[in-house]
Amino acid sequence: MAQVPAHKIKKQPRAFTVGVLVVACIYFIVPVWWLFVAATKTNSGLFFGAHGSLWFDKKFALWDNIVALTNYQGGIYWRWILNSFFYAFVGGFLATAVAVFAGYGFAKYRFRGKNLFFNIVLGALMIPSTALVIPTFLLMSKFELTDTIWAVLLPSMLNPMGVYLMRIYCHESLPDEMIEAARVDGANEMYTFFKVSLPIMRPAVTTVFLLSVVAAWNNYFLPQVVLTSQKLFPITVGLTNWQVKSQAGAASEQVWNLVTSGAFLSIVPMILAFLFLQRYWIGGLTAGSVKA
Repeated sequence: MAQVPAHKIKKQPRAFTVGVLVVACIYFIVPVWWLFVAATKTNSGLFFGAHGSLWFDKKFALWDNIVALTNYQGGIYWRWILNSFFYAFVGGFLATAVAVFAGYGFAKYRFRGKNLFFNIVLGALMIPSTALVIPTFLLMSKFELTDTIWAVLLPSMLNPMGVYLMRIYCHESLPDEMIEAARVDGANEMYTFFKVSLPIMRPAVTTVFLLSVVAAWNNYFLPQVVLTSQKLFPITVGLTNWQVKSQAGAASEQVWNLVTSGAFLSIVPMILAFLFLQRYWIGGLTAGSVKA
């Protein structure tokens, strides 16, 4: 049997890897490209465009759609955007704070019931968030918190995945020797946490914050159930209501162009947040390393 040259054997895995990466890039980029193209079209261009759904129509109507968003229903779209900012970033900050303190405590402190409580956190990861919406609604109704911002903020503060990630990161990347050295030098627990531990935890904190913000920004089912006032809707619920209205309404009431352009504008803050915060993932990897 003829043997395959060694240089060809080495290139095959690399070509396969590149091919998989190209397919993955296309898979993720095409929906974003479609959304951007759709945001530049009119209602007629979306359904009867001459160049298909993946290319621009003759009329570039992005700016016209943005102006229409500002005027439609008194500009409530921008109110929904501000609501989403509030729910996502305030809720994400609170969820990150809870996850950081809980994960640090599970990793660096000994207390009775530690393993039991952590197993409960792990068990919470197995429960789909949608399965908790109805119980959450009943709980909020009991305390008369439905149709308020608290009905969305309070549930978003609990992030079992964030607690798990912080616990693993603190256990693996935060040396006990550094904490003990700070304590020997007379530092109290708060000073040790904020001045010694937290700088090293920065990549994990940033990761948990981004995951929490994105989850809160994309949250749909819970706000849909617990909110009834349009002024409190996040962007996900508001655009869905416009979509339903377009599907059920007459031709004069269809606002598909506003739905697509509004959806495109709603992803821009998440892209900017990722680009701005990604540098912090690397910044704390070597901070405060222990000398040999």
